[in-house]
Amino acid sequence: MMHAFRGRSRTHQVLSVVAGAAVLALLVAEGLNTGFAPTSAATAVAGGLCVVALLVPPARFPPVAGCAVAASLALSVTTMQLDQRPENTPGLTELCALLLLIARTVRHLSPLWNIALMPPTGVAAALLLLRIPDTDYAHVKTIGAPVLLLAGVLMIVLGLYLRLVDTLRDRERTAAEQAARQAERLEHARELHDFVAHHVTAIVAQAKAARYVTSAGQAPAPAEVDRVFAGIEEAGSQAMESMRGMVSMLRAPGRPADTRPGGDLGRVRDLVEGFSASGPPARLALDPRLAGRSLPPGISTTVHRLVQESLTNVRKYADTAGHVTVDVRLRGEDADGSGRLDVSVNDDGRAASGAPHRPRTGVSGHAPGGPRGADAAGRRAPGRSSGGYGLIGLAERVEAIGGHFAAGPRPGGHGWEVSAGIPLPPSPRSNGEDPPPAGPTASGTMTP
Repeated sequence: MMHAFRGRSRTHQVLSVVAGAAVLALLVAEGLNTGFAPTSAATAVAGGLCVVALLVPPARFPPVAGCAVAASLALSVTTMQLDQRPENTPGLTELCALLLLIARTVRHLSPLWNIALMPPTGVAAALLLLRIPDTDYAHVKTIGAPVLLLAGVLMIVLGLYLRLVDTLRDRERTAAEQAARQAERLEHARELHDFVAHHVTAIVAQAKAARYVTSAGQAPAPAEVDRVFAGIEEAGSQAMESMRGMVSMLRAPGRPADTRPGGDLGRVRDLVEGFSASGPPARLALDPRLAGRSLPPGISTTVHRLVQESLTNVRKYADTAGHVTVDVRLRGEDADGSGRLDVSVNDDGRAASGAPHRPRTGVSGHAPGGPRGADAAGRRAPGRSSGGYGLIGLAERVEAIGGHFAAGPRPGGHGWEVSAGIPLPPSPRSNGEDPPPAGPTASGTMTP
């Protein structure tokens, strides 16, 4: 409260001090009107508490308001038992403060707090009128009660109106903050475009220069070829790092991965065959019971995305992979068709330990021990310096359908494995027959 007072202008500070002094003078004058020192002091204290409750921050308002209402009730009940009572006013300043407490309760507090505070506050305001002598109770009944009831209704309406204004103001503030954040993101996106375009232009220019020299019939020296490719690699790496940094800043925290249908188990075979054609040998072990089974779109899409992202990671780190296995199995199938789908993608890491593997064209990799943050097999661990949100998105997608996800080095220190367990809902068999026995698949053999 003092911090807010210091933050105001000098004029507002002066006006606040004058208003506070005037209210304090009224409280003291109304207390002296009782003609009895104890009740005079009690009247000033109770009225002061009610005024303070109007000024405290919203977080401290409930306890302070409760104390103020309790003090007012106690003083009213005590005064009604005394012979010396106020002759002119029962405490109009305190009464106005109690009515404003009703408005502030409605404005700031939850319905539960309204139920807890509003009735005692209304009772305290009503009993305050009975602090005057018994002979004046007829006037209270005729004039005071209707006026007090009308004032209470008006305070409730005022509180609801201010609550609505606060809600609309908060929505406008939130919308303005979101618009500013979106404008900032667009500005960053434009900067990213300019930065990446610069490096991509350098890549294109160096590639064109190399092609020009080759097409002219001149064999470039090995050192010149190495220099050109080194420049292309450096520019590409800087562009990728820029995009990763921008994605890290623009990605909404806690936002779930997109789970729209986009793949099925039939397309998993195409992924494996396409990968094996331009990379290390890959084999798909697909449970025969899944060959003719129709799976929900969310599950089939999750399996497709998991295999796709895992093979992409293997392709990025080709020098650590000698052989890749994609395994899709059905576990614990019940009579109603429910069970669990186990999916794993792993490479044996034999190339990292010296075993030869078929070289690939058009795909760059890192030599073992080259990049920082590499594991024992030379692979950059996900989430470290290599960055990226692929595995994070996979984990979110799998967990969104009730499964579990894991990724890490294989036992023994060589190779990498990505695995997931996905629950399958009950479903009728496509042809009403028992599943066929285990047999060979398109890309390898499968033993359930």
